[in-house]
Amino acid sequence: MAKIRFTEEEHAYRITLDDPPLHILDIAMLDELRNAVARVKPNRHALIIDSTGEKAFSAGASVADHIGERVREMLAVFHDTFRALAALDIVTVALVRGAALGGGCELALACDFVLGSDRARFGQPEINLGVFPPVAAWQLSRQVAPRKGLELLLTGDPIDAATAEGFGLVNAVFPIAEFDAGCAKWLERLFRQSSSSLRYARRAFRLAQCDDFKERLASVERLYLDELMATADATEGLNAFLEKRKANWKGR
Repeated sequence: MAKIRFTEEEHAYRITLDDPPLHILDIAMLDELRNAVARVKPNRHALIIDSTGEKAFSAGASVADHIGERVREMLAVFHDTFRALAALDIVTVALVRGAALGGGCELALACDFVLGSDRARFGQPEINLGVFPPVAAWQLSRQVAPRKGLELLLTGDPIDAATAEGFGLVNAVFPIAEFDAGCAKWLERLFRQSSSSLRYARRAFRLAQCDDFKERLASVERLYLDELMATADATEGLNAFLEKRKANWKGR
């Protein structure tokens, strides 16, 4: 059964995560997501990424797919998806109704704009499993004040939508009962512009940022796979999560 829905609207493409209630990003779902991104062309105003239900935008990447040799396949598919998103020549918007945690938070933050409901939460809890999120390490170092980004990375504590808006991670927050209407009104500001002008303005903004995402991600990926995943604590943290027990950290 498909875990991703891809639709074409008048002004936007829409990719909907459809594996409720948590929309866990396992290898199969990521492969579908990557294929959906590949179908996006620069002939609309935007790509919208959302999910079904209100519990979670996505609760993150599959922990089971990080065990043993599967982690290399998982990271390859995961990062290929983000590289594909970064390469798109179209505005991207995440609509986050519920929890965006771990890989789900990274997916939302990979978009140009993030619109959240007042029930949305954002966080990178990977440190609680003895690992760290490679994409978020790059995102948080650029998208928020360094000390706040490092706090999110090292504590694993989630933040609510209002706090995320204050950090600059979220563009607007709407009450859940008014979320669809609020997002539609917000998006209309983009849709009334020239779609080609949006693309050129976005491209200029990215050039001004000197975006080196591919190079930096490759460096962080090597650190993750070759050093972190060789530690006892990384293996212990992941196994403890799957076995529903407290991790016994060794500090190595």
